[in-house]
Amino acid sequence: MKITTYLLAFLCPVILFTSCKKSDDEISTNAKSSFTIEFEHQVNGAALALNTTTYKNAKGEDFKISIFKYYVSNIRLTKTDGTVYSVPESYFLIDESKSTSKLITVSDVPVGDYTRIEYTIGVDYARNFAGAQTGALDPVNGMFWTWNSGYIFVKLEGTSPLSTATGNALTFHIGGVVDPNNTIRTFSTEINSANPLRVRADAKPNMHFIVNAAALFTGVTDISFVTLNFTMGGANSVIVANNYAKGLFRLDHIHN
Repeated sequence: MKITTYLLAFLCPVILFTSCKKSDDEISTNAKSSFTIEFEHQVNGAALALNTTTYKNAKGEDFKISIFKYYVSNIRLTKTDGTVYSVPESYFLIDESKSTSKLITVSDVPVGDYTRIEYTIGVDYARNFAGAQTGALDPVNGMFWTWNSGYIFVKLEGTSPLSTATGNALTFHIGGVVDPNNTIRTFSTEINSANPLRVRADAKPNMHFIVNAAALFTGVTDISFVTLNFTMGGANSVIVANNYAKGLFRLDHIHN
């Protein structure tokens, strides 16, 4: 009897502790954490190198890139249960010439498993007319038309021997939010449910996207630099935006 009593006295706290201990998969509903998004710039599978490497567009025309940058904003995440979290004040300027800009941190995200991500390629309508702003939206970044009161969503500059512009220049400044020349586009992708984005208080996952700069010139309409080598808004920018909406971004993998 004494041995049994001693065993019960020892085992009961262990049983109580085990029954009260949370499962590793159980997630506090109030906890928040962060994750990172990495953007790897390519041109049809080849690494993007500014000013040096010659690439070909869908028409087989040679070109080089000297500037490539764009806005990613209004990030929305969908959990496995279907609930959606909109990340407030999520405006990021990604610039090939600034390596640090290609790795962004999304903070204060409710912990959980996410199986869909969506974001705006560019800047939403309201912020285009909100006056002087700071951070990624500061006009000092060279992505704001003071003469046109709006943001450049995607900027690509370079050269092509086929361009009829002065100095064989390529100038693609895509922007505009008023119909029929509205160029705001949205990217969204499903995340493999077998490996969702697992945001945890003690783990900060990374999403890795491949960004294909050549997507500006194909997807819906194959562009020839002979006929289209300059656009700063308007109908031609709509053509380019419709192209990159189809293939600018691709989720490559997630490190949880």
